[in-house]
Amino acid sequence: MSWIHESKRTWVERFCINVLRSGPIPKHVAFIMDGNRRFAVKKGMEKLEGHSFGFNKLSETLEWCLDLGITEVTVYTFSIENFKRPKEEVNCLMNLAREKFRELLKEKEKLEKYGVCIRIFGNITLLPVDLQMLVAEAVLHTYNNTKTYLNVCLAYTSREEITNAVKDIAKEVVKGNLMECDISEKILDQSLYSCKSTAPDIIVRTSGEIRLSDFLLWQGSYSVLSFLKVLWPDFRIWHLFLAVLLFQHNYERLKEINKNHTLKTLHEEEELDIAAAVAQYESNKSNSDNTNFESEILRLRNEMNKRRDKFLDQLDKDRYEKLLQIKEGNTSQIEPPMH
Repeated sequence: MSWIHESKRTWVERFCINVLRSGPIPKHVAFIMDGNRRFAVKKGMEKLEGHSFGFNKLSETLEWCLDLGITEVTVYTFSIENFKRPKEEVNCLMNLAREKFRELLKEKEKLEKYGVCIRIFGNITLLPVDLQMLVAEAVLHTYNNTKTYLNVCLAYTSREEITNAVKDIAKEVVKGNLMECDISEKILDQSLYSCKSTAPDIIVRTSGEIRLSDFLLWQGSYSVLSFLKVLWPDFRIWHLFLAVLLFQHNYERLKEINKNHTLKTLHEEEELDIAAAVAQYESNKSNSDNTNFESEILRLRNEMNKRRDKFLDQLDKDRYEKLLQIKEGNTSQIEPPMH
């Protein structure tokens, strides 16, 4: 796994890295790696070869991110919509994914040494069973690492991610483990595939397309968006430098916007929680009830938070258990959308 080491840079690149690192460095950068097929056509190759070049470019890009001090990277490797592509191309992409995850698993010692945590965003049960097992093994092996994070969006769309989170919450409301008043922006955020991740500071998309294509729509609300005309296999370190410079140029303004949003959200959720507790108090009290109002509101709010914490803890355990089952082969492939 070539990106887990001190890579070699020209003195010019090293100088630019040092200059950039003197300013604010993004903690988390996300990539929409677009343009592999167009690159192949431009070079007169088979389209499938373009994807191989794209995977190689990813390894190189991860090296650059580590050099800059970026500790979390998210990559959009395969959308659920990609299942609608020609069967030959889909099979090729599945084979490339198998190859890369096998390479990862051969480097277990390096993964441990450098503290790399691999996370998967997406519905991996749409993948072939053998690939599901490889993915689960890689995630479980690196589960407790905390130095650097590689988030792989595989069989992913943002709409499916949000829908899945809403379903998980709704199931618990039906069971009575959560109440309607327990549902908040924070709960939904922590129910997403990305619940243990930070929001991306930068989202980079190559190939000249100026859209997010159902990628991190919730998480990228306040990200710097860098749309580049270069095709992904032609992506260079200078393009990454440009994206970081754009982030640094907007850093103070973004910091203030994020701070205001966080404070506003906390304030709104605080008010909603108090209103829900008061409504519950009013519906429960009787004429002979001498319970102190403030202490009862505090108790009801504590119960609300306990329900939320219990739900999120159980959700995390369920997802971990599901990975264990998949690793052991106790899984099946859900028919992916083909039309």
